[in-house]
Amino acid sequence: MLLCKEAMAKAVDKAVFPGLQGGPHNHTTAGIAVALKEAATPAFAEYAHQIVKNARALAGHLAAYGFKLISGGTDNHLILMDVTPRGLTGKVFARALDRAGLECNYNTVPGDPRKPFDPSGVRLGTPAVTSRGMTEPDMAKIAEWFSRVGEAVGQEDVLDAIAAEVREFTSRFPCPGILI
Repeated sequence: MLLCKEAMAKAVDKAVFPGLQGGPHNHTTAGIAVALKEAATPAFAEYAHQIVKNARALAGHLAAYGFKLISGGTDNHLILMDVTPRGLTGKVFARALDRAGLECNYNTVPGDPRKPFDPSGVRLGTPAVTSRGMTEPDMAKIAEWFSRVGEAVGQEDVLDAIAAEVREFTSRFPCPGILI
C-alpha cells in the first residue's frame, strides 16, 4: 500500500496501475483496512515498541554469549548474526536451532564469502515471541538456548533436551488465536 499527499496521488496512481498492479482485490483491501485500524491504536504502538525492546534485549544477551552481531545490535525487530566465528555456518546452526524448537532463518551477511544456500549467518526477530507476551527478561533465556545449541550442534540428544525446555517454557505463553 502506498500512502501519499494529494499532490502526488495522480503520479503514484499512474506509476502503479496498470503497470505494476492488476485489478482491485477487495479481500486484500479489506485486510489492509483492518490492519490499518489496528495499527492506529495505542495498544499496537505499545506492541511495536515492545518488539524493539525485546530485540535489543535479545541482541545484548546474544552479544554477551559471544555471538557476532552485524551492526553491533539492532534498532528494529531483527537481529543478524555471523556464526562463522563459532565454527558454524548459518544453515547448520539454523537446522540445529530448529531441532531445539527455536526458529530463525539462515541468511547471508554483508560481504559473505559463502553461497546464499549455505551462508554465514542467521536472522531472527522478536515479533512472534512478543505476540505471545514475552518481555525483556525472557530474552535472556532465549539467548542462553541459542548459545547452548551453538555448542551442541550435531548432538541430537542435547538438542532434543533443549527442545523439551523450550516447549515447557513457551507453554506459559500461548499463541494468540490458537486454541490448544
